Amino acid sequence: MTEITVDCRGDICPVPLVETRKALRKATPGDIVEILGDHPSSKVEIPMAVKALGLEILEIGQEGDEWKIRIKR
Repeated sequence: MTEITVDCRGDICPVPLVETRKALRKATPGDIVEILGDHPSSKVEIPMAVKALGLEILEIGQEGDEWKIRIKR
């Protein structure tokens, strides 16, 4: 199992979602992809896209303006 971190802090839509999809394509089953960001609408769009792909969201956390989403491939 590999853990992949994608830092999208400072990026606005659609960059965080595009980078998330790229990381998920590179990941193999069982890998964890962690997305770090601060754009509010991406925090909503990424989980919707992950669910549409049938993948598991392990955690959605928020600290101040920054959020973290952990996804299991």
